[in-house]
Amino acid sequence: MDARTGGRRREVSVPDLVSRAREGQPAAIARLLTLVEDASPLLHEVMTALAPYWGRAHVVGLTGSPGVGKSTSTNALVGELRRQGQRVAVLAVDPSSPFSGGALLGDRVRMGDHAGDPDVYIRSMASRGHLGGLSWAAPQAVRVLDAVGFDTVLVETVGVGQSEVEIAGLADTTVVLLAPGMGDGIQAAKAGILEIGDLYVVNKADRDGADTVRRELRTMLSHTERPEGSWRRPVLKAVARSGEGVPEVVVKLAEHRTWLEESGELARRRTARAQREIEAIALETMRRRWGSVGERGVLTDLASRVVAGRLDPHAAAGQLLDH
Repeated sequence: MDARTGGRRREVSVPDLVSRAREGQPAAIARLLTLVEDASPLLHEVMTALAPYWGRAHVVGLTGSPGVGKSTSTNALVGELRRQGQRVAVLAVDPSSPFSGGALLGDRVRMGDHAGDPDVYIRSMASRGHLGGLSWAAPQAVRVLDAVGFDTVLVETVGVGQSEVEIAGLADTTVVLLAPGMGDGIQAAKAGILEIGDLYVVNKADRDGADTVRRELRTMLSHTERPEGSWRRPVLKAVARSGEGVPEVVVKLAEHRTWLEESGELARRRTARAQREIEAIALETMRRRWGSVGERGVLTDLASRVVAGRLDPHAAAGQLLDH
């Protein structure tokens, strides 16, 4: 209940909200991201207002198996980027979490170091409940953080498996984290993350076996075919907890951003990302429309006719699209 508005929630002024978010007000940024997560009817207006401002941030994806130190590495990267004067946003994405809008465990670790810094913004996003999942909401959340003025947006996956590949699709630069003693060399080959990484970091490099992991990974990377002129993917060592090696990682991130721009790869990746985003939004919109026509929805009616043998699936799909 809000006494000032007679019990009703105050209407959102999108231009005012966007203006306050671009001034760096955390509450306004949070509200914009909530509109994304809730698939608000205002979202189209929000994105129209933000469109002239996005495209400046370096979007960096961080992925790796559980236990490699993703949260600690993210914390260390934020600290180093801040020392260089950058404004940094962190989007922690959990494709499997049953909670929507709740804080993920990793956030509590990171907030300890950066909670009082007005130029650091950290947000969790759980995609369960969205028909489009990660591919629908996360790219738009990244666009919000980009457009409100952050220099670097770190996107960290909390889930594993397919989410690693999806995170790579969100990023300009993908960092794959590994650690000694976890069988990461074999896991890297199995999971296909050799194909998605632009930069590999062997974290916890003060442990036995770090040099072996680095050597094996370099060997595997050398055996993968890459077009002429491709980015030469470095394998670095770091100890995120102490900060050792983290400045070198940030240097390589900057070098990769320069290579992306000069080679034309940045435009190619962002165009591909926008294509996937448009497709996801279109599919989400169609699903909503299909489910809202009639008492049960046109999709249910067509499915019943297919089950009864009165219609084949291809004809039903054609009718659904015509509808």
